[in-house]
Amino acid sequence: MSAPAAIRPSAGSGHPQRWLILGVICLAQLTVLLDNTVLNVAIPSLTTEMGAATSDIQWMINAYSLVQSGLLLTAGSAADRYGRKKLLAAGLALFGVGSLAAALSQTTGELIAARAGMGVGGALLMTTTLAVIVQVFDDAERTKAIGLWGAVSSLGFAAGPLIGGALLDHFWWGSIFLVNIPVALLGLIAVLKLVPESKNPAGDRPDLLGALLSTIGMTGVVYAIISGPVDGWTSSSVLLSALIGVVGLGVFVLWERRAPHPMLDMHFFRNRRFVGAVAGGILVAFGMGGSFFLLTQHLQFVLGYSPLETGLRMTPLAIVIVALNLTGVGARLLPRLGTPLTIVGGMGLLAGGLAAVAVLGAHGYGGMLLGLVLMGAGIALAMPAMANAIMSAIPPEKAGVGAGVNGTLTEFGNGLGVAVLGAVLNSRFAALVPAVAAGAGSLPAALAAARTGADRSAVSDAFSTGVQTSQLAGAAAVLVGGVLAALLLRRAERADAAPPEQEAEEGVPVGG
Repeated sequence: MSAPAAIRPSAGSGHPQRWLILGVICLAQLTVLLDNTVLNVAIPSLTTEMGAATSDIQWMINAYSLVQSGLLLTAGSAADRYGRKKLLAAGLALFGVGSLAAALSQTTGELIAARAGMGVGGALLMTTTLAVIVQVFDDAERTKAIGLWGAVSSLGFAAGPLIGGALLDHFWWGSIFLVNIPVALLGLIAVLKLVPESKNPAGDRPDLLGALLSTIGMTGVVYAIISGPVDGWTSSSVLLSALIGVVGLGVFVLWERRAPHPMLDMHFFRNRRFVGAVAGGILVAFGMGGSFFLLTQHLQFVLGYSPLETGLRMTPLAIVIVALNLTGVGARLLPRLGTPLTIVGGMGLLAGGLAAVAVLGAHGYGGMLLGLVLMGAGIALAMPAMANAIMSAIPPEKAGVGAGVNGTLTEFGNGLGVAVLGAVLNSRFAALVPAVAAGAGSLPAALAAARTGADRSAVSDAFSTGVQTSQLAGAAAVLVGGVLAALLLRRAERADAAPPEQEAEEGVPVGG
């Protein structure tokens, strides 16, 4: 029970093996985040080989994200109580087993189920990696460590299409999951040998009912968004799903306010710094997840690139993110500019990049390149700053819960981005597609129904216009989120600087 105190760094010090531990943690994190986007380049293969419709593809992607979103807070709370090293190792093992099941799937249903199983392991990994960083690094080095963690996280997100494209160019689609197994095994060995155990002996029990309610709520809402364009927004299935989702999330909030051991203390939402970081985190992930879902389809379906060529053309995004974080640009700018300006600047660049991809890259890669560079710069600045803002607003003994909140924002934002922007694409595509291909559930199906070259050109133009509209919608959401997050964080800083009596009168937690 003394382990936590033994490795908890004091001011001006840290764990003697902290940078090696960071490397191990980043390896585990990379494995999980690669799988967020590696499936995107396999969309054409899955569409043809499994006969998957667009809604099936969205569920293959969202099953992983939604399960993580529902379990991250519970996983973080369990890590605080039972040990972060234990659950980090368990997460790697579960992730490896789930990857094997996904690679061997024969139907879309089996693959969706396997992806959901991988989400369980991913939830354990994503909460424990950031929580361990908070434990082994002191205040002076923590911002730099989170920046490097953020660089690897973003690299995993952006490099997925490249790695997936290289594998699909030589192997069948299941190889994108098999490659996870040796990485997970190596990470498991390293975690067991190097990562110190840390826990909060007085940690609260996992809130299983809260996890169930949050999963039901988010699944219901996103299912309604995905199914709306296909079944009709006023159909009974869509309305019922939306109702279940809204009620589930509402009951979740009520339960968390009254539960003896809530997985998410609702008093955190009285902290403006926490609320600002939450708002920004969701919308950055929204823009990233949705834009990647659209961009990989645009590069392959509209511009005709192979999976490998698609991955290569998306590498500038990853290169910019890694370069800016490894050189410490974000870590140096954060104390100089402050958290609000850093976040609004990063999200402004991300929004500008999304808009550039939509407008300048509509018919060729040249315009996309500028957009990808801007997106990379924005992500490199905004994501580590928001992670640091969230973790600093939560007590250190709740590091697992804090990491769970951060991971929930990322995964829920990704899933929501795919769902919402995918719905915008489907609605716009259905409205513009020529009559000969009306009712087709995907671009390949519409092209197959087209009888003439003019019809096929009209189908491609309709899809391209749908992608452009969706990207612009994502850019607007990210820009609004950046401004909102900056305003809330600025108000939080002013509240922190106010006398304690004034903070108490305004209902702001002292020191928050």
